[in-house]
Amino acid sequence: MQERIGKSLIGKGKMIPIRCFTCGRVISDVWEEYKERVKHEEPGKVLDDLGVKRYCCRRMLLTHAEMIDEIAPYE
Repeated sequence: MQERIGKSLIGKGKMIPIRCFTCGRVISDVWEEYKERVKHEEPGKVLDDLGVKRYCCRRMLLTHAEMIDEIAPYE
């Protein structure tokens, strides 16, 4: 179950911005595949394959840290 709160997508312990803060492109739709593929491949190649070309969008995915479980440990 996912729920939108503001500009973030919250559900199953994840909190990724829905859109790039700079250009407004939707980036949350590639997050799950990016997270799984980056375990076995180089992040740059994964982003190229997913069609994330702009450096602002790449920054959003490369620098995202999932800390929601540490910040809000209560359900």
